[in-house]
Amino acid sequence: MTWGWVGTRGSWATPAARTSMQAMAEHSVNWTAIAYAAEQATPFSTEIPFTEEPTVTDVEIVSAIRHAHELGLQVCLKPVVNVADGTWRANIGFFDWDVPGEPSWTEWFESYRRFILHAAAIAEAERCAMLCIGCEMVRAEGQETHWRSLIAAVRGVYSGPITYNCDKYQEDRVTWWDAVDVISSSGYYPIDAWETQLDRIETVVRRFDKPFFFMEAGCPSREGSAQLPNDWNLVGAPSGAEQLRYYEAMFGACTRRPWVRGLMLWDWPAELYSLEHAADNDDYCPYGKPAAAYMVQQYSAWASESRA
Repeated sequence: MTWGWVGTRGSWATPAARTSMQAMAEHSVNWTAIAYAAEQATPFSTEIPFTEEPTVTDVEIVSAIRHAHELGLQVCLKPVVNVADGTWRANIGFFDWDVPGEPSWTEWFESYRRFILHAAAIAEAERCAMLCIGCEMVRAEGQETHWRSLIAAVRGVYSGPITYNCDKYQEDRVTWWDAVDVISSSGYYPIDAWETQLDRIETVVRRFDKPFFFMEAGCPSREGSAQLPNDWNLVGAPSGAEQLRYYEAMFGACTRRPWVRGLMLWDWPAELYSLEHAADNDDYCPYGKPAAAYMVQQYSAWASESRA
């Protein structure tokens, strides 16, 4: 389960955040992606000021990792870049080639490298079980040389397994999967598309001969979300039944594929709503909703199969 998104400064250094992580661990979760964001100003900016607000502080990150370890959770540290003006990070982009006087991929990757290497040093010091070096960077993924250089630099700092989280439908478009240790993606597929998409993804997993899991997957508890699980702005009434229906299809399809090592569900907030308000909550978190009991059942069974 992903915990703590988006990692706004101060939101992790609270008793509520500790209580939230404790509640997550009690739902048979054995891995967590501790995810936080740094913000660049626009999709064309080349500076990522990751030491500034709103990004959580290093103290908060380390505290969250240590608490997760205390709870017996394996941790994947997941630093992510967002855009302050609301543009989705997949659209960060520049000319394919560097042009004097224009912002460039080279400049952006220099800043991004500092951000990721800083996270890598934390992951190494705190013995994180995995490091995710990017999330849904669709336009950036074509910069293969830059990614290979970044991964090589990360390996000089972090000794554990490295993954990259591509977006849905992009698994067969990334050309540098051989450079990472684990392939992962955001599996927000329509409820009736799981089998077809898993067939497509399996060809990638076989070709690169790498472990695979869904770094993100899930569905809001909202009417209509099962067909558009990636749309968090979809208009619809709260519906725990809709989320449960999606979980049943998603887990059903994935558990029939032994090469799918797991589902890192999206997501569990640092500030958790009360059980009394669960039925009115239409977001991704399953806490207090019908999908929660189903998730516990499926995770318990999956753990016994030794896929990880």
